[in-house]
Amino acid sequence: MASNPPAAADALLSAIAFDRDGLVPAVAQQHDSGEVLMLAWMNREALLKTLATGEAHYWSRSRRELWRKGQQSGQRQRLVEIKVDCDGDALLLLVDQTGVACHTGRRSCFYRVERSGALETIRPVAVDPAALYGKPEER
Repeated sequence: MASNPPAAADALLSAIAFDRDGLVPAVAQQHDSGEVLMLAWMNREALLKTLATGEAHYWSRSRRELWRKGQQSGQRQRLVEIKVDCDGDALLLLVDQTGVACHTGRRSCFYRVERSGALETIRPVAVDPAALYGKPEER
């Protein structure tokens, strides 16, 4: 999926209902196992860059900049397919994840579950965040 004809990108873009900030939520899911990896935000530029390169690009709301998944950590996401929900206000990216997806060093960002009124951690840290980003994780 490294390149798409312009018409295909236009069709996809016209189906998406970006919010007032020009963003749409994008859930990344491992294409072969169905494992939900993370949620991030995409703007038009991130979506076009993802389509053009075949690697997931997102918009950082906190840093206000475009970023490629894995640009610091090396834990990349190769795009397999993009799905648009019925209202066009959410995307599902089927990806092939290299390594961990979460900045905490876990495979998935969804590593906590509510049980009996408390949050329980159900996934261990697989890679020390300091090894991925050069500093310990603060969360």
